Amino acid sequence: MMGSGGMGQETNLAAAFAGGVTALEASSKTAAADSLIGAGVDAALAGQWTRVRQRLQADVGDVEYRSWLRQMVLAGCDGDEITILLPTRFLRDWVRRHYGDRLVTLWQAENAAIRRIDLRASAPAARAQASGSGFAESLASAPTQPQASGPRVAETRASETRASETRASETRASEAGAAERPPLDTSGLDKRFDFENFVVGKPNEFAYACARRVAEQPAMPGFNPLFLYGGVGLGKTHLMHAIAWDLIGRGGGRISVAYMSAEKFMYRFIAAIRSQATMEFKEQLRGADVLMIDDLQFLIGKDNTQEEFFHTFNALVDAGKQIVVSADKSPSDLSGLEDRLRTRLGCGMVADLHATTFELRLSILEAKATRAGVAVPAKVMDFLAHKITTNVRELEGALNRLIAHANLFNRPITLETTQEVLHDILKAHDRRITIEEIQRKVSEHWNIRLTDMSSARRARNVARPRQVAMYLAKQLTSRSLPEIGRKFGNRDHTTVMHAVARVAELMERDAAFAEDVELLRRMLES
Repeated sequence: MMGSGGMGQETNLAAAFAGGVTALEASSKTAAADSLIGAGVDAALAGQWTRVRQRLQADVGDVEYRSWLRQMVLAGCDGDEITILLPTRFLRDWVRRHYGDRLVTLWQAENAAIRRIDLRASAPAARAQASGSGFAESLASAPTQPQASGPRVAETRASETRASETRASETRASEAGAAERPPLDTSGLDKRFDFENFVVGKPNEFAYACARRVAEQPAMPGFNPLFLYGGVGLGKTHLMHAIAWDLIGRGGGRISVAYMSAEKFMYRFIAAIRSQATMEFKEQLRGADVLMIDDLQFLIGKDNTQEEFFHTFNALVDAGKQIVVSADKSPSDLSGLEDRLRTRLGCGMVADLHATTFELRLSILEAKATRAGVAVPAKVMDFLAHKITTNVRELEGALNRLIAHANLFNRPITLETTQEVLHDILKAHDRRITIEEIQRKVSEHWNIRLTDMSSARRARNVARPRQVAMYLAKQLTSRSLPEIGRKFGNRDHTTVMHAVARVAELMERDAAFAEDVELLRRMLES
């Protein structure tokens, strides 16, 4: 995770990048204007183009203009048709889809004879970008003045011709074999994390079903994006990897999948700015059939990276591509995320993974022991499932450690050896949660007075939090029902029983209420 220094680095890099481009433009207004006008364009047409660009920039704003429209080069006019060049096919398609009609309207306002705009991806616009002069200089098109001749110039032109032919050949091969593209980036995927190895239980069955549906029918309406959220070690990453492997398998290697953490997305974006390869970064991600971003909460506070992810998100959804995102909270609870991004993340399918139950933890342990081919006594399984409750990764790690110890020392797995080998883990999970601590957390969460926990007030805004506190006291402490009742104003144990049953019933019926209770549980257990 990147701290405040990383956030400052991102901001400084982006500011330096933008400042460098601005300074380059300011150094020569004439050169900047010429760089967007091809050879052979007369002065009248060039003036019209300048005004069209200025109005377009005023319409869409500086950020959007810099991202998508700045590299347009006026190539010429043929009758009622204007030809505009762009450096890549991706950029040409984007501009045509999102700004084509607006360009026609603006041109007609300048020149009533214009009826059509021909947008092309062409070598003249791409030549400066391929020359290695830098991202800012990639704005330049072919020079407007004749070049001097000579051996070095001839050699340069020959090199450019060869490069252009190579690019054209690669483009044809890409178009002809698009169906045979390999996965875009599977370096971060773990082959152990597939659907077969995912243990399904009540806390995760909905998220599992949603993941299966996306793997079977990507970009299906209502499931794009798929947003998975839950606490640490509950299976979000496992499901994302499982979706990726299933899609790759179903597509026979023809589906390109880009999977990365939010932190890696940020670092790659910063690296693209630093190396002046922003367009390559955009094209690579927008060329994926499926984009997966894990731990999205790490983008909070990274404004420039959020901006880039927002545009990537829109481009992929508009193109009918699937997006899968995970985070530790639901989109509505990710404070610090831009509203426009939060609403888009929430417009698809949002699925949460609840804290594991004893039954699910036991199933996970049994499945892992079976895969390892080791017989683990049932009482050891029960002991671990009861003791390690917050993190599936830690639960699996404890079992791995136990199995390794048994193999290395040729000793049977017993309850005694389990307590001996895992004493540090078990000690960490023996932290005592007090009823007073539960009462304080619940009071803060629902903004009531701590004294209301033991008062006789029966107003709903007080009674419901009090019932939740009783429920959590029963779940998280070893206190008996009469002991819990005494802590809540000497209430009878039957009152505590009613509160526990009522809260459990409400959690079944009300997802938002269940989420509140689970959040409190996580806070108390962390």
